[in-house]
Amino acid sequence: MAKGGKGPKGKKITLKVAKNCIKITFDGRKRLDLSKMGITNFPKCILRLNDVDELDLSRNMIRKIPESISKFQNLRWLDLHSNYIDKLPESLGQMTTLLYLNVSNNRLITNGLPAELNQLKNIRTLNLGLNHLDSVPTTLGALKELHEVGLYDNLLTSIPNSISKLPKLKKLNIKRNPFPKSEESDTFLDTIKRLDNLYLVEDKDLCSNCLKKCQQARDKLNKIKNIATGAPRKAIFSNLVSPNSMAKDSQEDWRIRSTSP
Repeated sequence: MAKGGKGPKGKKITLKVAKNCIKITFDGRKRLDLSKMGITNFPKCILRLNDVDELDLSRNMIRKIPESISKFQNLRWLDLHSNYIDKLPESLGQMTTLLYLNVSNNRLITNGLPAELNQLKNIRTLNLGLNHLDSVPTTLGALKELHEVGLYDNLLTSIPNSISKLPKLKKLNIKRNPFPKSEESDTFLDTIKRLDNLYLVEDKDLCSNCLKKCQQARDKLNKIKNIATGAPRKAIFSNLVSPNSMAKDSQEDWRIRSTSP
């Protein structure tokens, strides 16, 4: 810690540096990737690049996200995981094009989640894991397009019914929370028949061997599912004129021999 109680001085991001960090994704989107740059303050210069589709500020030392982030009106993907953020800006609710929001592994408390999050009507994936949340706002139940929710490693003792009733929810992770009874979380999970584990890990974060193993496991699982859901195969009796014809003949022969003197 530096003198005066100030945090470490992070890397300064200039507009030129930021422009050089813009990448084109496989589907043709523009991603501004400033992850793992040692940034301590949100670089305001990137607001001039507000036409990007994706913004990655993960794995830095950022403490505060300014209200001006709402200038990214085309943003569909925002990754802020692994920083020191304890509060999200209210203006985040204005970013209605967001499909993906990851703020896991920060210092968020329940009061740090603005009510305006319920305006993200198009969001599909929301990761709030590894924070300090002791409750979840019931207003998240308004996010009807949510497919995946991460709430693992928090301080939760209950889950709002409004989340369990989300019509498109497929994946939910609430592991390692201090629920009063272990069976309470199991009961909640059982109410969602389509539930699965939520793993928000990108391909780029895995080594080649791990990625290969994950892909092989996924392919194997898909193959099993396809076999299980396929139509039952009919038995083929290639050597019989009709099923059990041989058994019938053998039975008649046995009867004749057994009744002979």
